[in-house]
Amino acid sequence: MTTAKLVVFDVAGTTVFDGDIVIDAMDEALRLAGARVDRNAVRALMGVPKPVAIRTLLVRHQADAGDTVVDQVHHAFLERVLDRYRRASTVREMEGAGTVFAALHERGIKVALDTGFSRPILDVLLHRLGWAAPGVIDCSVTSDEVANGRPAPDLIWRAMQLTGVADARTVVKVGDTPADIESGRAAACGCVVGVAYGTHSRSELERCRPSAIIDRLSNLIALVEAR
Repeated sequence: MTTAKLVVFDVAGTTVFDGDIVIDAMDEALRLAGARVDRNAVRALMGVPKPVAIRTLLVRHQADAGDTVVDQVHHAFLERVLDRYRRASTVREMEGAGTVFAALHERGIKVALDTGFSRPILDVLLHRLGWAAPGVIDCSVTSDEVANGRPAPDLIWRAMQLTGVADARTVVKVGDTPADIESGRAAACGCVVGVAYGTHSRSELERCRPSAIIDRLSNLIALVEAR
């Protein structure tokens, strides 16, 4: 791989720990629409734009998946996630995340966040964690700001545009879901890294053929330096 110039990190499950807030909120929102969905089915779609995940789950469970229902479920989901991200004591940065951001910057590598969340949710997290302050990250991109969310490469390509990085071979994508890994591969990133401490196990991530899998976020620095 060419020397890294940009690392694009996923948010929930990769750089942010929130317990099961997202899965709980999705489960509750779907139940309001009369759909009782297995939590593992919800977990499997983590990383995917939330309206897409909602429609997929409704269709799979033979429930009404029309635009009105999807919008209603998504609104209920947003209300719950926003409230818990503002108030829940479990929400915190993943161990070492801020230190890793700083270490990358010290090495001249830019830091971006991409997410299956919409902008209002991410902004709540950025302000709560202090990541909205200048210099902590270089940019962030949400699924409602691009034409196609994961597993398409649009989020990564937008992060590259915002940071002025033209060569995907110099980009490292880091995430905890198959959708993260697939988007990194679709964007032709020089290195695609799965994290084994998030929503998916090491064996589940290995099926997507990432460049590497790490057990701690801090392991990323040595990995980037070695390449």
